[in-house]
Amino acid sequence: MTANGFLEHKYCRIGDDLILKDGHVIEGYASVFGKRDQGGDTVSAGAYARSLKSLAGEGRAVRMLWQHDPGEPIGVWDEVREDATGLYVKGRLLTDIARGREAAALIAAGAIDGLSIGYRTVRAQKNDKGQRLLSELELWEVSIVTFPMLPDARVGQKGDDPETALMRDLAAVFQDARHILADL
Repeated sequence: MTANGFLEHKYCRIGDDLILKDGHVIEGYASVFGKRDQGGDTVSAGAYARSLKSLAGEGRAVRMLWQHDPGEPIGVWDEVREDATGLYVKGRLLTDIARGREAAALIAAGAIDGLSIGYRTVRAQKNDKGQRLLSELELWEVSIVTFPMLPDARVGQKGDDPETALMRDLAAVFQDARHILADL
């Protein structure tokens, strides 16, 4: 939710470190610090600290959803933490449910390559270009999504050949260049 009470979503392409193991265990970064997304927002290091501490203290967990649909939980996040890179997540897709099996198959095939956070902004600063620096967020959920908003974190699955990895890196460079040119 924003200050106006709305839940916000921040999309992030699943990072190089996203791995699908045993057909259902996934891990990677749901948010990368210091990188501006396509909406003009940048998340600061430490933005999730208070929220994660509060969730742990209350015995609650960050939810794993399909496409931000609260009616479609598809797994559980066993680990959600901040590190120097961003918001690291590790969890299990529940393959006993149809959507969990579908998500695992789509990730393995490379058809789905995004993570997105659902959050409420607690503290943010806006610059003269309307871009926000998000310094404190109340994290609600991390979803597996089709269209990520943060192109700087890329899909990287075991078995990627060097040519595929190079093409992803080049796509990210071109996306960054578009943002730089748009700001001129």
